[in-house]
Amino acid sequence: MTTTNVAEAKARLSALIDQALAGGDVVINKDGKPLVRLVPYERDTRPRDLSVRIWTGEVRIAEDFGELPADWLAEFEGRRG
Repeated sequence: MTTTNVAEAKARLSALIDQALAGGDVVINKDGKPLVRLVPYERDTRPRDLSVRIWTGEVRIAEDFGELPADWLAEFEGRRG
């Protein structure tokens, strides 16, 4: 475990970050007492739960939402309607 004071950490921050990313334990002290620990950030990769009904009653999807008008389809396909 690496321990350092705040002033030294400022001067060596890049090296301390590299050490933490490599799995090392880095603790920064202030007045001789542990203050913070550097740890790698772990991104939350769990799929979002879209089953939450926060939009219930707020949003309405039209009955014909999945239907594309014929003239729009013709434009997308490069045909003139």
